[in-house]
Parts: sequence; structure tokens; C-alpha cells
Amino acid sequence: MTALSPHLRQATPVVAVRGEGVHLHGEDGRRYLDFTAGIGVTSTGHCHPRVVAAAQEQAGTLIHGQYTTVMHPPLRRLVDKLGEVLPQGLDSLFFTNSGSEAVEAALRLARQATGRPNVLVCHGGFHGRTVAAASMTTSGTRFRSGFSPLMSGVVVTPFPTAFRYGWDEETATRFALRELDYTLQTISSPADTAAVVVEPVLGEGGYVPANRAFVEGLRERADRHGFLLILDEVQTGVGRTGRFWGHEHFGVTPDILVTAKGLASGFPLSGIAAPEELMRKAWAGSQGGTYGANAVACAAACATLDVVRDEKLVENAEAMGARLRHGLEAVAARTPAVGDVRGMGLMLASEFVTEDGEPDPETAARVQRAAVDEGLLLLLCGAWNQVVRMIPALVIDETAVDEGLRAWAAAVESGTRGGRS
Repeated sequence: MTALSPHLRQATPVVAVRGEGVHLHGEDGRRYLDFTAGIGVTSTGHCHPRVVAAAQEQAGTLIHGQYTTVMHPPLRRLVDKLGEVLPQGLDSLFFTNSGSEAVEAALRLARQATGRPNVLVCHGGFHGRTVAAASMTTSGTRFRSGFSPLMSGVVVTPFPTAFRYGWDEETATRFALRELDYTLQTISSPADTAAVVVEPVLGEGGYVPANRAFVEGLRERADRHGFLLILDEVQTGVGRTGRFWGHEHFGVTPDILVTAKGLASGFPLSGIAAPEELMRKAWAGSQGGTYGANAVACAAACATLDVVRDEKLVENAEAMGARLRHGLEAVAARTPAVGDVRGMGLMLASEFVTEDGEPDPETAARVQRAAVDEGLLLLLCGAWNQVVRMIPALVIDETAVDEGLRAWAAAVESGTRGGRS
């Protein structure tokens, strides 16, 4: 008999048969509050009626019009709609299927446009599982081990992870920028550096936000040395952080923006955006792919962007994120095992630590499993999987936030019982 790979282990025991809004319905007949959103993908919730209708209508008209062979209307509409929300000047788009592919497309463009070989990445970043993207990933060895040699030309520089260093944010930021300058002086000369790639909020690395001073520092160095700033907005884009793009918190515009996940509410679609002048520097034949900009996925993305606008989901992410964070901080205040609560908008996390302040993945795992018993689905992240993250759909309301917080409080109590006091 055939079976899935034994390494494809589910984070929860739930067999989902139906999804609606912020809830999943299991084969066991139980309704679960889904604070995973398919790892931040179902931005408009499970099976939003407008997204479903758009996909159904498109599937009955044209499922796949390969976009280097023919043009199709959903792609035209999507380009126009993204033009309404992209930073000014990022007016040229290339679409593909996954975040990993989009990251590799951004890397290829940066190297071809600058003629330089190296790329700087921040320690703790996650950029994907394909070879180049995994080579750029430093959030955990599980994503990059066992298939060496990895791609050359990747240089790692610190991210201002204040909690891990035990510093305040200002000190961590000064350190990270100083080390970046040292890296450019000792490992990757600016003349060899094509780009610096960073997530506005580390994803798999533990939901650690960047800050204005750090991102401004990256922008200034990129401008001074002539390399590109690439922002990986695969997880932070499309309203997740309480702004349409995560980098809007920092007042800095990238040279290349990478998007995926929440763009099409669950349909596979990703892309990069750059100024047309920069995109023209890609070599002929370097951009393409069989399934990129699939017609049904593009129709779903158009509907997603309409829902995000019409239902004011960016504003909702900010408001509900503040409510959720307040509740998480209240639980942390009475739970010594929770060392830190952090994030932006509806991208929030709680880090579990031992009495000595070391990462505590065992407690995090117990809490995550206990949450399932309470009807709340959560995921882990962080280098040791010591962080429990919450990424509910952007349509979440006060009732669901409060329901989730009650379940979280019970799960934390259960998962830490008998531990620290």
C-alpha cells in the first residue's frame, strides 16, 4: 500500500473536512478555531464566498492559460489591482507559484541586474526549501541540512533579535548594523554584494519584528554601496501585520518585494515586484514557468484583494491584533514560562523559556498540544521550536479573538502545570 512520506507529520491530529471563516471542521465532528490559517495563507478566511465564487466562475471558463504563451483577463486584472497597493515605483511584476520560487526569482534578478555574486541574509530568516532559498535560510538546520553543498555566495549577518541577545532593541539594532558593516569589510565586499534580503518580521525564526532604525540602516547601506534591498513579504504581506505590507511600519521602500501566502486565499500564487527599469535587467529567458499566474489563482487573488479592501481587513488586523496581543501579554504576566510576547498585527507569538531563560521547546509543544484539546489550532516556530505562533485569518472578530484567548489561557495552564511557579 502507498502512503505519504513518514516525514510529513501534521502539527495537529485534526482531519479537516470543511473550513469556514476562522474555523475548521474536523472529521471527528468537532469545530476548531484555526489560528494557523494554512501558515498565513487563508487571509480572507476559509472559503470566503467571494473568493469561492470567483474561482468557480473562472474554473468554468479557463483553468490554465500559460502566461508566456497567451494572456488571460484575470492576470491583467491582478496586475492592475496590485498596482493600487504596491509601493510607488514597484510597477513591474513577475508571477510564479510558491514563496521559494519567488525568492529565487528575486535573487536571480538581483544577480543579473548588478553583475555581483553575493547575497546578504539575516540570521534567523526563512526564505524557502528549494536549494537557493534553503541556502539563504538560517532559521533552523532542518531546512538546510543533508543535501550539501548548498549554493555559494550567501553571507549571513545579524538580525536585531533583542530577546535572544538579552539586550534592549536599540542596543541589538546598533550591534546588527555594526556587524553588517564589518561583514561588508571582511567577508563580502560591496563590489561583490548584489543584495541584502530580509523579512520585515522573522517567520520561522520566531516572529521577531525588525524595526525602523534597522531597516532604514539597510536601505542607507544599499544605496551607499549600490546593492539592492529585497524584502521577503511572503508571510508579512497582504495585511498580516496591520499594514498592507510589513515594511510600511518602517517607512522604507525595497528595490524588490516578494509576495505569496495570503495573496490568493489558499490558491498557489506568488510573485516579485520591482521598478520596470530594474526588471528589464533580467536576462532574456530567465523568467517563466508552467503554472505561474494560473488563471484560477489569479481570479482568486483579485477577489482576495477586493475583500481585503472592501471589508477593511488591514485595519481589522491592526485592531484585532492589538486585542489579541493584550490578552497574550496578560497570560504571560502570570506565567513565568512565557519569556516574551511579540509580533505585529495578526502575526503574534509567545516564547517559552526555562527557569534559566533558555529555550524550552518541551513546554511549547505541551501547550500547543493542549490547545488542540481546547479546540484551538496553533503552530510552533523558532530555532528550537520554543515559540508558539498565532496567525488567524484577517477576518477574525472580537468574539473569535476572545474565544481563542480563553482556549490559550487554558492550554498554557495545562501545558505548564507542575512546572515553574
